[in-house]
Amino acid sequence: MSLFVLWLGVMFPLVFSPGPANVVFAVSGAQVGVKRSVPLLAGVDCVFILKSLLVGYGLAELFLPYPNIMNALQLLGAFYLVYLGISFLPAAKKSAGRTFKPMGFVDGLILQSLNSKGWLMVFLMFSLFAEQALQSFGEQGTLMLVIWLAVLNISMHFVWIVAGGLLARVSDHPRYQTGLNGFYASCLFMVAIWMLVDKPLWLT
Repeated sequence: MSLFVLWLGVMFPLVFSPGPANVVFAVSGAQVGVKRSVPLLAGVDCVFILKSLLVGYGLAELFLPYPNIMNALQLLGAFYLVYLGISFLPAAKKSAGRTFKPMGFVDGLILQSLNSKGWLMVFLMFSLFAEQALQSFGEQGTLMLVIWLAVLNISMHFVWIVAGGLLARVSDHPRYQTGLNGFYASCLFMVAIWMLVDKPLWLT
């Protein structure tokens, strides 16, 4: 239990913070609701679980001699967020009566595959807690960390989707919806800029 509390104290702020996936989840929740956002969530979290398994069982060490791979993913991920943000701008101009196409499973796969910060978060988790988890759970320690992170990710991603949906219901006024869509587009642009200027930890 003490290990879990310590793990949660470190990982919760990282998972809940407004990163690329969380901002997109809020946008999806606002535009199409919780139910139609589930495929997007499934795509993102399938990749996150795969990342956790790769890192936890040492396979990701194959990439360590090639830091440019992660740097390229960070660059492509930033451009993908810019693309998503631009796609929301027409919605900001014509919100009223507009039918939004929900982002699906493949969008989630692309979004999380290009999210280098997801790799870094998983590496941080195992660098901090792998040894303690093995001491506490034996051979199942790595799997326990993967399960904990998967449950935390999925639950927090639902929170962002629901929050986006609630925010969209505050008002049906076209001007409010226009401002909300513009706000989400701006958030995506800011996260993209942050990813572009941020020095990847792989270079430190």
